[in-house]
Amino acid sequence: MRVVLLALLTVSGGLGATIEDAIVRQAGPAWIGYTVPTIPGDRKHCDVGRVSGPVRLEGPTHVNILFRVVQAAVTKIRVYAVDCELDAGGLPLTMLPNVSPAESVAYLRKLAETHGDPAIHAIAMHAAQEASAALEHFAAATQPTAVRKKALFWLANSRGKLGYALVSRVLREDANDKIREHAIFALTLSHEPQAIADIIRAAKEDKNAHVRGQALFWLAQKAARQAIGPINEALDRDPETEVKKKAVFALTQLPDGGVPNLIQVARTNANSAVRKQALFWLGQSRDPRALRYLEEILARPNLN
Repeated sequence: MRVVLLALLTVSGGLGATIEDAIVRQAGPAWIGYTVPTIPGDRKHCDVGRVSGPVRLEGPTHVNILFRVVQAAVTKIRVYAVDCELDAGGLPLTMLPNVSPAESVAYLRKLAETHGDPAIHAIAMHAAQEASAALEHFAAATQPTAVRKKALFWLANSRGKLGYALVSRVLREDANDKIREHAIFALTLSHEPQAIADIIRAAKEDKNAHVRGQALFWLAQKAARQAIGPINEALDRDPETEVKKKAVFALTQLPDGGVPNLIQVARTNANSAVRKQALFWLGQSRDPRALRYLEEILARPNLN
């Protein structure tokens, strides 16, 4: 049985001051943490191979926010469900009681300046409104692109309708092509039904050809039945050959490998580069229909 050294400190003077005081008390590396309510959902945060006991059919209601401290500085941030068995590897573990979610988010917002992704992830696991506001802050156009991408991911993944609405607005309005492209991926993680309609709109209307192509790819991954129409429309109407090629590749991501559609493209598309792309992917397929079509082409006389 793993032994966890547990000390309880009273939070006074604010969470940041309390953690600083706890850090000063440590003669060497140590862990400091606390527990906060978490967003709903089946989110298991234990390391692989570390879970024991009964399998819980419902997700945890609380998570532990943990900081590894060395030489008076936070060096790691970790988040684990409260039903995960913690092993500090022989280091002292100090758990702070009665930490408010608002104080936790405020402290993590400061740490995000130096710790980036882990701090934003920890914020996203909070059920508090302050967490949603923090993620919106990190998604703003004034933030670095890498920070914005992480915030958009967690907004779509963890904040329900509010998160969906924010990411959807970014996809419609943001001037940064890379951010709009990432917003499409983020929307594939949203449980809001309108998200697919937003991706379809981007596939048809986004000003950037690469973004339109990525929208087609994620449509095929996320909503195969709804993807066929926008893919075919791109093959017929999009002015950019590169988008048409992306549409061909999107067909290969459909459950049946898109073979009937690829054959149709190879036979009838007006763009020779697109027809060649379809033939290439048919050649990668092991589907008997693809092989028969390729044999049919090879059997044609005067083949150039």
